[in-house]
Amino acid sequence: MPGKETFYITTPIYYPSDNLHIGHAYCSTAADTMARFKKQQGFDTYFLTGTDEHGQKIERKAMEKGVTPQAYVDEIVRGIKELWKLMDVDYDDFIRTSDERHVKAVQKIFRKLYEQGDIYKGTYEGWYCTPCESFFTELQLKDGCCPDCGRPVEKTNEEAYFFRLSKYQDWLIDYIQTHPDFIQPKSRQNEMLNNFLRPGLQDLCVSRTSIKWGVPVDFDSAHTVYVWLDALTNYITALGYTSDDPSLYEKYWPADIHLVGKEIVRFHTIIWPIILHALGLELPKQVFGHGWLVLSGVKMSKSLGNVVDPVVLCNRYGSDAIRYFLMREMPFGSDGQFSYEALLTRMNADLANDLGNLVSRTVAMVQKSFDGVVPAPLEYTDGDRALIALANQTPDLVSLHMDGLQFSTALQDIWKLVGECNRYIDQNTPWVLARSEEGRERLRTVLYILCECIRMVAVLIQPTMPRTPARIFEQLGVTDENLTQWPSLHFGAMPAGGKTQKGETLFPRIDIKKELADIVPDAPKAPPKPAEAKPAALKAEKPAEECISIDEFDRVKLRVARVLTAERVEGSDKLLKLTLRLGPNDPERTVASGIAKFYAPQDLVGRQVVLVANLKPAKLRGIRSEGMILCASDADDQRLTLVTVAGDMEDGAYIR
Repeated sequence: MPGKETFYITTPIYYPSDNLHIGHAYCSTAADTMARFKKQQGFDTYFLTGTDEHGQKIERKAMEKGVTPQAYVDEIVRGIKELWKLMDVDYDDFIRTSDERHVKAVQKIFRKLYEQGDIYKGTYEGWYCTPCESFFTELQLKDGCCPDCGRPVEKTNEEAYFFRLSKYQDWLIDYIQTHPDFIQPKSRQNEMLNNFLRPGLQDLCVSRTSIKWGVPVDFDSAHTVYVWLDALTNYITALGYTSDDPSLYEKYWPADIHLVGKEIVRFHTIIWPIILHALGLELPKQVFGHGWLVLSGVKMSKSLGNVVDPVVLCNRYGSDAIRYFLMREMPFGSDGQFSYEALLTRMNADLANDLGNLVSRTVAMVQKSFDGVVPAPLEYTDGDRALIALANQTPDLVSLHMDGLQFSTALQDIWKLVGECNRYIDQNTPWVLARSEEGRERLRTVLYILCECIRMVAVLIQPTMPRTPARIFEQLGVTDENLTQWPSLHFGAMPAGGKTQKGETLFPRIDIKKELADIVPDAPKAPPKPAEAKPAALKAEKPAEECISIDEFDRVKLRVARVLTAERVEGSDKLLKLTLRLGPNDPERTVASGIAKFYAPQDLVGRQVVLVANLKPAKLRGIRSEGMILCASDADDQRLTLVTVAGDMEDGAYIR
């Protein structure tokens, strides 16, 4: 194809919620960061997002509020667009499933699949979860409730159209196995194959007669297209597929990356590719299922009252600080823990102390010693060359990790350069050099190197922090736009002679204790009940925890194990049966663990856990359990979190 190489990235189209939280901003921030990075590298980039507006949930909520479904979603979509603007999420298109362009395309797609025999009419009898907009069989239910969200399901019996999902099961298994990059991370691929595809697919109900808010089947007005077939096709309808002008589709499809939350990976890697294959279309190159942003170990949810408002955070600290935290704090693909303390600590350490202090000190020294003019460097020392070499290596490292969607690692690479610049200042003591004529000659080189490294850092952080670089360039006196672009990322591109100017502090340091007291005030507590008087003879102090010796502790063998499979234990609402892998020379282990109320089986496959490897085997519900995995729980066992290891340790590694 002539012209620039293209890059097409999407987020899922979001359900119009009137209570958006920081978790919703996580995926869109990642997609925007990636889109900005590709544009920075010269790709013809297209970034799509939008809203999934049809279905029973919307219909019922609108009825509760006494408005039409369209009026209900219109108001919420306005709020979503305002949030994306506040977060600097700069999409190329925002598709709404209520858009006429989308409705017409969905009807054409449905008709095509029907006419070629992939959709047929029948009767659906089974269970339906309205919050998840998902159908389930009796066997798929968890304690009679939705296996995904845990809420009650409804019995449905109605005429419906079905899509022949089972027809393409073997084809999809083969496709996934021969295209190992299609589903990422790898753990999501294992989950799809082992938990959904290999056990067998059932044909998919793709219409409802009991719901009217949706895309009507144009050749059978009693039916409304099922929301997931409707919603998934947005990725091609937004590009003009089936329209009079399919030029965008012809240019950008297939998508390079679909970014989705792990809870909807199965829709995007089973239903969506089969629809595309049935239509004779190419599949997206990759579906990446990222983890959740959790608060106190629990996914954020309005019903749990544990949501964090991104609007409040952006208005208080600025969008760049929030975007940096989201992309830096946790590896993309894994669940990430959000806490106000972690946010403020990261802002102080990385943004205020490291980056902000580096820019402030450097500009101040140029102002004081050279009247604000960036000096020309003289002779380089070995120490200078080491820092210059790191500056020149960093763009390649950042590019490598960004292409792998490892945003956190890419930012670590950039902050390594920031840290080395700060160390360079401490090693060269510019304030001492400024005291003598000979020292001032050396100072010219030191300050030029710092200014040039800072310029390169500003270019590198643009995708993640789109507002901050312009402030840095202004303070450095960089006015040539070419010096703000990716091709300028080689040391020495910036000429001497630029006029620096002192600006406001990039990121003021925060008093964390005071800030936490302000933004997370303690919840009001009920006055303590008066203690009942007891006879002195009955009072006893709580016994101290018994101490053990190091030799006794050393008898407990803790090892890193990877979950290969996970399934519920029939007849138990507490137990999961796990198959674990240790080292290459160790046989696989079976462990029964009472964590079913806190973890779904599909969320565990591929994860590393900590195993008590030398525990005497025991039988639980007929299962020989060969060890115990470690978890942390609160005092009343209402919350439980697996104990794991940072990073990707070698399976079987000993914990000492």
